[in-house]
Amino acid sequence: MTQRVRRANSEAQDACAHCRGAGFVHPPLTSGEPDYSRAVPCGCQEQVLVRQKQGFLERYSNLGLLRHYSFETLSPAGRSQSATGFPAAYEAACRYAEQPLGWLVLVGPVGSGKTHLACAIANTRLARSEPAFYVSVADLLDHLRAAFTPGSDVSYDDLFSQVRGTPLLVLDDVRTDGASEWARQKLEQILNHRYNLRLPTVITTDAAPEELDPGISERLVDGAFCSVLILGHPRSSGLQMPALPDGLTTETFESFDYRRTELSREQQQNLEMAYSLALDFARQPEGWLMLQGVHGCGKTHLAAAIANARIAAGEPALFVVVADLLDYLRSAFGPDSRVSYARFFEEVKQSPLLILDDFGDQSSTPWARSKLFQLINHRYNARLPMVVTTCLSLDEMELRISSRFADPRFGTVFNILAPHFNVDVYDHRPGG
Repeated sequence: MTQRVRRANSEAQDACAHCRGAGFVHPPLTSGEPDYSRAVPCGCQEQVLVRQKQGFLERYSNLGLLRHYSFETLSPAGRSQSATGFPAAYEAACRYAEQPLGWLVLVGPVGSGKTHLACAIANTRLARSEPAFYVSVADLLDHLRAAFTPGSDVSYDDLFSQVRGTPLLVLDDVRTDGASEWARQKLEQILNHRYNLRLPTVITTDAAPEELDPGISERLVDGAFCSVLILGHPRSSGLQMPALPDGLTTETFESFDYRRTELSREQQQNLEMAYSLALDFARQPEGWLMLQGVHGCGKTHLAAAIANARIAAGEPALFVVVADLLDYLRSAFGPDSRVSYARFFEEVKQSPLLILDDFGDQSSTPWARSKLFQLINHRYNARLPMVVTTCLSLDEMELRISSRFADPRFGTVFNILAPHFNVDVYDHRPGG
């Protein structure tokens, strides 16, 4: 009884002086007397509604323990010396919190402060009674999967629609390497919807933008809509690719013998011409050089000699056996892969000098043909130097690929007439 009396007294003291806790008042007549025939909400109810709305927005935001992340609790200079670029990102995040327009992408390693900045934006909007929704990508995908199970409190459609259509979305820790095809598809659907509708979105990731799936990375290059800010060095994809296989590091122009005594005069002259073409290309790589011939004729030796000459001159070169390239791309799709498929493929496509060894039957599957065409077409359009060795004639290749190899404005196709030479020496090499 005593506690109830104390509670009643406390509520009476907290009650509004105008409505005495009733929540409504009688408006005054022209005489100043209360009009007891009418009742209108008391002004104190507006404060209640504001508090209720604020409580709803806080629950809606999904920030939870991250509600205390603010710009005031983070130094504009950053938390560590590794967070290079943090001051610029801090200023950009402050401006974005004032008026969220377009996408703001924060890229950096763990501890660079990108999540704090993203949550500070959301909390600033909440403080102004504006909605914002935060979710980490891993949690989002887990919730979407769980929504499929019987008895789930939230329907899949409701959750998916909320994330796609929220006025301001904060997607934390976006990454696609090792993700399942289903997860990639869901994430791309969300971002594609928000991109098309121009909905404000904050994205954080520890991967370089080019490592993300093309469906995402292509959106990020829209400079008129997306601001990408780098806070320190993004996470490495784990790619450690040698410029040249160990077994080919000794294959140089000096060790190449184009005067093989068993060859006819015509074959010797042909091989000497191949040597001269490769040597000229090594001195100044321009356009494409395709070396055709049977296994063991020396085309891989000449291709490796070009790579070794460029590397010795301090210039970049990447030597890739086509079969190994396709295997590497396939394995990069696996859930346990430590290598980013997108980044690896991009490095190959953009290499200043690419040498594709043993281009042949590996292109028999639709997937392989598609990947090789993407690679070749990109380098053709960008006019990037390339050397190709193959046992196939142009007529035996897919037309859309052979037409690029055969373009005399950009490439030279040379058929080596020499037969297989020295089985013991050449059989261990990829293309001969």
